Amino acid sequence: MSQRLAEIQRLHRQRPRRVFVTWSLRVMVVIVGLSWWAGNFHLAGWLTDRRLANLQRFMGELRPYPVQQEGWSLSSVWDWSAKLWSHGGADAFFTTLAISVAAIVLAGALGALFSLAAARNLATAEPFLPAGKQPSKLAALAWQGLSLITRAGLVFVRAVPEYVWAFLFLALFGANAWPMVLALALHNTGILGKLSAELIENQNYQSSAALRASGASRFQIVWASIFPQTLPRFLLYFFYRWETCVREATVLGMLGMASLGLLIVDSRARNHYDEMLYFILLGAALVLLGDLISALTRRFIRKA
Repeated sequence: MSQRLAEIQRLHRQRPRRVFVTWSLRVMVVIVGLSWWAGNFHLAGWLTDRRLANLQRFMGELRPYPVQQEGWSLSSVWDWSAKLWSHGGADAFFTTLAISVAAIVLAGALGALFSLAAARNLATAEPFLPAGKQPSKLAALAWQGLSLITRAGLVFVRAVPEYVWAFLFLALFGANAWPMVLALALHNTGILGKLSAELIENQNYQSSAALRASGASRFQIVWASIFPQTLPRFLLYFFYRWETCVREATVLGMLGMASLGLLIVDSRARNHYDEMLYFILLGAALVLLGDLISALTRRFIRKA
């Protein structure tokens, strides 16, 4: 046993050492410590009697209201949840779902379109040209300018948070669903456009080059080579961003627009924490639904 332990210790001493990784970890620890000190974080006041009493009261108020009065009863909890569902919960649930779907469909279409101009291997005068003919300098410069402008535009729309976009559109369209749809669509267009452009740039060049050598047009290359190669990964990004849209559609409702977020804020303002938790769980159910649909769709694509 001692011989085996000695062998383990010897191997541990002889393990490969990376100076960069070691110093990176040390710097990270120092940065965390400085951040904690600069942020003036303290743990001393967390476990005071007052805070513990507030926590106990809060946890008690998270229980459904009938349970707080009568004790646990499945029928009373069911009646309570059914009442919340019929009195605004259902409308907010399906409104949030509709906003997220409309936003991600618009973002997916625009992101896929702009990615064609953002991909530096496709947005050239002669894409995938194997040899021979060289494009004119003017054409090459024009395509390069188009790619740079498109990529800069995608950076801009994703750099502005959804909340800011929604705040701006709220002044234009009022408190309805459109500010949320446009805000989510713009932000996710930037994200999906960038990711899709990278998918195009990292694709297998051989099939596209073969099509180009045989005289295929730019559109034919996109349809016959790029689209089949990038679709599975694009769907992965698409559904992931849809899950994000569901969450953000809930949050944006706190601006006063119809969604689950509006009901969450209203419940919090009335100190009805049980109702607040109910609407939060409805939002979580939407995210789980999106994850299920994403998994099933990607499995179908892989089999096809």
